[in-house]
Amino acid sequence: MSIDFKDHGKKPYVVNIEEATVQNDNYRTTIWTGEKLQVTVMTIQPNDDIGLEVHKGIDQFIRIEEGQGLCLMGPSEDNLNFEQSVSEDEAVFVPAGMWHNIKNTGDTPLKLYTIYAGPDHIEGTVHPTHEDAKNDPNEH
Repeated sequence: MSIDFKDHGKKPYVVNIEEATVQNDNYRTTIWTGEKLQVTVMTIQPNDDIGLEVHKGIDQFIRIEEGQGLCLMGPSEDNLNFEQSVSEDEAVFVPAGMWHNIKNTGDTPLKLYTIYAGPDHIEGTVHPTHEDAKNDPNEH
């Protein structure tokens, strides 16, 4: 199945989320942005990570489709007191205001999708690489 990697937000949309996640080769691709929800698919290369971040007022759900990693969370960026390995078919729940990061600890790309409640990125955001995301002036 061919996936149309564009933001289909604010209108009805059905997608095989597992196929979209596995087929995505960009660091981040936003595939749906609504008023109170956003979905992105991500590919984290070996020895890379999502990047330590916090979302104020936004809960986050992360589902691992392929690969393995290490999930870190905590109340501040210098107190990541939660650490757990994550792998295929596992979900991570990140409460609003919680600092978090997921590092790819495997030899293959870590494929995941994430749901933000509400949106965290500008509608239609695509970052081919982690470096592109870091250099995007719209990212925090």
